[in-house]
Amino acid sequence: MKTVVITGSARGLGLEMAKVFKQNKFNVVLSDLSIEKLNEAKEQLDKSIQFGQTEVCICDVTKASDIKTLISYTKQKFNKIDIWINNAGVNQPEKAIWELSENEINSVIDVDLKGTVIASKLIMEEMIKNKSGAIYNIEGYGSNDAMMLGLSIYGTSKRAITYFTEALAKESEERKTGVIVGKLSPGIMITDFITTALGNKEKINLSEKTKKVYNILGDYPDVVANFLVNKIISNTKNNVKIEWLTNKKAAWRFMTAAFNKRDFFKNRD
Repeated sequence: MKTVVITGSARGLGLEMAKVFKQNKFNVVLSDLSIEKLNEAKEQLDKSIQFGQTEVCICDVTKASDIKTLISYTKQKFNKIDIWINNAGVNQPEKAIWELSENEINSVIDVDLKGTVIASKLIMEEMIKNKSGAIYNIEGYGSNDAMMLGLSIYGTSKRAITYFTEALAKESEERKTGVIVGKLSPGIMITDFITTALGNKEKINLSEKTKKVYNILGDYPDVVANFLVNKIISNTKNNVKIEWLTNKKAAWRFMTAAFNKRDFFKNRD
């Protein structure tokens, strides 16, 4: 039975991906900052899905020591890590660049960019020993060079993730490591992530214009997770991009928005 590790998986997309992996008979290791939330997520998984085994491990991805512990814990439980998904991330406060504090800037870059880089390095070292495995990193707003007030540092991190992941995939191929590296592009998901910053420390009041766009392009994380995970499981190619919200799909949604009205925020405000 194969094993997947997902960072930032006590809720949201990470947890929904874990559900789909378990349904496909994978062992799953959930990791996040809160043991209470991790245990709640584990209970939810184990109650609803009988396949596979679920383990939890606290991990702050800004600390290399925590990532090493997560790797060691998983190896202890399951001997081998087949798939690693760098999903942990935080949103930024809705401020212009010069309005952000140094701590706010560091928090976003440390989690969204540096955490992914260090985790990829450490799990790559481990997977190379087995000459097999797959690493997937999450793209986001900014990966395609889009810009918006209030998403500048988050977008900078995600644009860097795209370059980093492609570079890692190229190096893996050139060194013939046997490890595949890919990007996951989930699009806009309707979760607490879009309405809170810095890991739920600050509320973001979305403008009506932004809500309108999210209502057209957004999806709940379970829908996106089902698509992404099934593509991951079947993928054997290096440097792949698994994309949910393609340009074609986005264009179709804008064209049909008048006939397909959705309001994800009706009961969230």
